[in-house]
Amino acid sequence: MSIQQIFAPIQNELQQIEARLRETVRVEYIPLANIFEMLIGSGGKRIRPGLCVLATRFHPTDPEQAITLAISTELVHAATLIHDDLIDKSSVRRGSPTVNSRWSGTATVLAGDFLLARAADIAASIENFRVMRIFARTLMTICEGEIRQDFARAHWPPNREEYYRHIESKTASLFVAATEGGAILSGAPENEIAALKEYGRTLGMAFQMVDDILDFTADENELGKPVGSDLRQGTFTLPIFYYLEQDARAKTLGDFTGADIERLIDAIRNSPAIAAAKAEAQRTAHAARDALAIFPDTVYRRALIELADYVVERTL
Repeated sequence: MSIQQIFAPIQNELQQIEARLRETVRVEYIPLANIFEMLIGSGGKRIRPGLCVLATRFHPTDPEQAITLAISTELVHAATLIHDDLIDKSSVRRGSPTVNSRWSGTATVLAGDFLLARAADIAASIENFRVMRIFARTLMTICEGEIRQDFARAHWPPNREEYYRHIESKTASLFVAATEGGAILSGAPENEIAALKEYGRTLGMAFQMVDDILDFTADENELGKPVGSDLRQGTFTLPIFYYLEQDARAKTLGDFTGADIERLIDAIRNSPAIAAAKAEAQRTAHAARDALAIFPDTVYRRALIELADYVVERTL
């Protein structure tokens, strides 16, 4: 099932979000406006805005507030992409040149910061103190996670628990902001807020695990970057941890440099580590589905369940 089919019950809201996202990034300074238009206009799955809206659908909710939260969440995501590309020295994203490939590092950081500030301003217009605290907490969590990963690259052997902490900070925290924030806006009881928060956390974890698998298995043209980019940058992800466990040759992994990296990437891609990592991603997505057990069987609950399936079955 495609993401468009899954989000069919909220298609009208997503169309409004898309239009307003473009309005939101229109600024007076033309070079900045062009960069934002390119970033937003290149599309994306809009999973986080979709989660915001779906999480509000179990109780009557002001649709304007749901859309506003969705927009602010997607702007945070866009800002993290700008910063991630700079950190990873990526030159292309979704087939287009990255901001850091065009601008200086300083200007690139400030462009991302501008989007974060814009997102915070929009979120504040909801005038819900609890949602604003979630928003602020999420920004701190994402930043702390990136700093921790940057320092972790220098350590051998790699720490698997640190990997889980990182993907929870980097990816799952924003999924949580979408689902927990949406539940709060809907006036849901605390047990439902907790359930949607757990759904967002485990869904986000599974999503990043699959991203890390695709970094080895997807086609380079589809990825828009070299296969095995994380390993090339010294970042250890789930397939690598399974490879370390399963392959006796992996004990020398810390010594791989230069041309050996290509051989190592190929070895991981063709090893049982990929299937093992995929199985863990599926278990994590299943935990996300389980978190929805307390909700009635509606089209919106089914969409959230289908999204958990889509996250692990997608090919990009």
